[in-house]
Amino acid sequence: MTEKEKMDAGMLYLSGNEEIMEEQTARLELLYDYNATRPHEGEKRAELLKKMLGKVGEGCYIEPPFYSNWSGKHVFFGNNVYANFSLTLVDDSNIFVGDNVMFGPNVTVATAGHPIAPEYRKQGYQYSADVRIGNNVWIGAGAIIMPGVSIGDDSVIGGGSVVTRNIPSGVVAVGNPCRVLREIGERDREFYFRDRRFDEAGPSSDE
Repeated sequence: MTEKEKMDAGMLYLSGNEEIMEEQTARLELLYDYNATRPHEGEKRAELLKKMLGKVGEGCYIEPPFYSNWSGKHVFFGNNVYANFSLTLVDDSNIFVGDNVMFGPNVTVATAGHPIAPEYRKQGYQYSADVRIGNNVWIGAGAIIMPGVSIGDDSVIGGGSVVTRNIPSGVVAVGNPCRVLREIGERDREFYFRDRRFDEAGPSSDE
């Protein structure tokens, strides 16, 4: 079994393997081209995203600079995904993102990790585990999503949180380590920020 096959299977592997590094370098050329685009080159960015990501739905956009060690090869976006500046996707394994997901600035989603045992780290061993982000999720600025985590539909991850375990649907979760603060409720449908109310003509609850 090659080191690349081990990587794809989620097993321990040597990340400095020549085959892996050669393919990774070629992928990073695409990422370089994306980050070198000018602000008015929206169509070019859209075409590059289609080449870079494993799947990209309709209406997706990543604001440069964008960082990914496989240029998004193992990233699968649904529709209407928006990422603000400096999204980092450590996509040695798969990252599945649903529809209508928002990433704040400086969010990191990591699928890769290293053994705690120092004798294995010293040899360069690495592993990876898929990350799954549901529909209608908002991930606040500076949050870090760790390997193997799933985040349920409609949830909000507070800025600066470190998500080390699964988060259920329909909740606000914050902190380091990230924990559920509360369920999303009726007050959230009345007030959009502190004491600021939605207008009567605001969005319906089923949108």
